[in-house]
Amino acid sequence: MEYRMEFEPVIGLEVHAQLLTKSKIFCGCSTQFGAEPNTITCPVCTGQPGSLPVLNRSVVEFTIRAALAAHCGIAPHSQFARKNYFYPDLPKGYQISQYELPLATGGYIDIQLDNRKKRIGIIRIHMEEDAGKLIHDLSSERGAMSYVDCNRTGVPLIEIVSAPDIRSPEEASAYLRKLRAILMFLDICDGNMEEGSFRCDANISLRPKGREKFGVKTELKNMNSFRNVQKALEFEIRRQTALLDQGEPIIQETRLWDAARAVTSSMRGKEEAHDYRYFPDPDLVPLRVNPDWIESIRRSLPELPEAKKARFSKEYGIPEYDAEVLTSSKALANYYETCVRAYGKPKVVSNWIMSELLRELKRDEREIDECPVPAGNLVQLLRLIDDGTISGKMAKSVLEEMYQTGKKAEAIVQEKALIQVTDSAEIEKAVDGVLSANPKEVDAYQKGKEKVFGFFVGQVMKATQGKGNPQLVNELLRKKLGKK
Repeated sequence: MEYRMEFEPVIGLEVHAQLLTKSKIFCGCSTQFGAEPNTITCPVCTGQPGSLPVLNRSVVEFTIRAALAAHCGIAPHSQFARKNYFYPDLPKGYQISQYELPLATGGYIDIQLDNRKKRIGIIRIHMEEDAGKLIHDLSSERGAMSYVDCNRTGVPLIEIVSAPDIRSPEEASAYLRKLRAILMFLDICDGNMEEGSFRCDANISLRPKGREKFGVKTELKNMNSFRNVQKALEFEIRRQTALLDQGEPIIQETRLWDAARAVTSSMRGKEEAHDYRYFPDPDLVPLRVNPDWIESIRRSLPELPEAKKARFSKEYGIPEYDAEVLTSSKALANYYETCVRAYGKPKVVSNWIMSELLRELKRDEREIDECPVPAGNLVQLLRLIDDGTISGKMAKSVLEEMYQTGKKAEAIVQEKALIQVTDSAEIEKAVDGVLSANPKEVDAYQKGKEKVFGFFVGQVMKATQGKGNPQLVNELLRKKLGKK
């Protein structure tokens, strides 16, 4: 994007990631998504008098895994606090979170953008419970109505707060993609932005280029995709730039992103920490983590994106860019390795996944784990090219059909009679026919007009209904033209 160069964006992101535990953070209720409203609640997660929270050990373990992967330091002791605010979907009138003493601080995540690497600092990672959900019905016969669903109340979250190190919407998108990939590699978050299990708030301000002091920031909410985060930041840069150019002040506030209109709009004044009146939760003792447990978790960490990327480049000999793309998600990395182990030829597999398969997925806004072409079916297609059954060009159309129908390559080839012509006599007949029908082009080629050769290839392929073996077509054409 373009914006006036005298202003520099300063962006920090706050990511809330839902942890993949079976039960909530302080009670035994299920974390199942999509259940009937208010059917997964209990006195603890709805804050009924006399109920007491009990910390879920798996939540602590998952948070430590995230912190170690983000190179954070783990605090020997941390404290839960009550964050007080009043909203219809918060039945207790407060949220249990961490404030002064979070579990993890001082980490970083490295991103790569346009062959440029950058390190984004992590200020803190802390645990907290989610609030409920408001469902708005604007078509009710009684007028606009809002309903409260408390199923999500008490679902475990980690909040990951970046340092204000991000300088563009593109960097913000790259950071979010990398962070999401790490959490999914760790198997602690499913990364589903549509369901709200990976969501982001952005703080953004502008300052004159070269100045160290930050400007007045606004907070952006309601962004449920990487694209929306980037678009919202781009709009806010334009909006703040226009105000500063006119000598108008930036108001510190929370703004909502309206994806349909592609604008942000004011929601409320931005709260400060003191507005929430934090204090230590009297029902939860301070948390002390055994160093031996931390080391045990560290040893159990899986291969993470950076390590996998380096291994792919070294072990499979593919370019760094290919390795970066193929390790952008755990599912994609697994898909690639499954193909390579079954077929070999790592670069060929990389080319087909990146050039053909990912294009189809991007068009439909699907992830690789939703791909209707299993790894084994792609391998089968590549083997049909190798044994000469179909050409590479034919294989591309077959893959499109595989993607649309879920059928295997062999079935499509048989149904559409796409078997490649490798009979030299049949191809030679087609070549002779093309050359006889185009004497002027033959003469031009023999006088040095090399580009005409492509015309001959196209005509022969047309004559064989696209089924002629390209290598054989080229060989016979050059042989015949050399005799003229």
